Amino acid sequence: MSWTMSWTEVLGFATGALCVWLVARQHVANWPIGIANNVFFIVLFAQSGLYADAGLQIVFIALAAYGWWSWTHGGGPGSTEALPVRRTTRTEWAALAAAGAVGVLGLTLLLDAATDSTVPFWDALTTGLSLAATYGQCRKLVESWWLWIAADLVYVPLYAYKGLYLTSALYVGFLALCVVGLLGWRRALPAPGTRTGGAQTVGARA
Repeated sequence: MSWTMSWTEVLGFATGALCVWLVARQHVANWPIGIANNVFFIVLFAQSGLYADAGLQIVFIALAAYGWWSWTHGGGPGSTEALPVRRTTRTEWAALAAAGAVGVLGLTLLLDAATDSTVPFWDALTTGLSLAATYGQCRKLVESWWLWIAADLVYVPLYAYKGLYLTSALYVGFLALCVVGLLGWRRALPAPGTRTGGAQTVGARA
């Protein structure tokens, strides 16, 4: 398989690495950088036949707008406080698992029937994991990093299979950054029982 690196892939690599590094540092600038990354990847994935991943970038842009607001306003109407880091509740896990299972199944069937995708299940699986992880990131849920790690473990061989070697290498770097982010966000959690205004508090860097 021949390999031709495009400027789109290079720019996707650069903005993607910067975005994850900023997320790990709880820096709000990750959101506009992430939106730029999504635009580059829409083009790259559509050209590579990864249609679910291309469409996923549009959803990511919408979630980025929500995450940007949520991180700076604490997720509450009229709030100007930074959103605190917290753990995922059982109810949230159940909702994410149910939505993810339905989404992956439906998207697999759709890609298999309506596109020429050669990897419909894997494309759908990474889409489902990424959406769940992005939602968790928007709400600063510590466990969202585990979802990103799971997604990256699939993305690395998937992109290599599609000849996107630079992007595959980028996701190896993402794995390392996800571990850093997970450890950092866990340290940002207050001691058990520490609450301010009914919510655990950790200020986001801006």
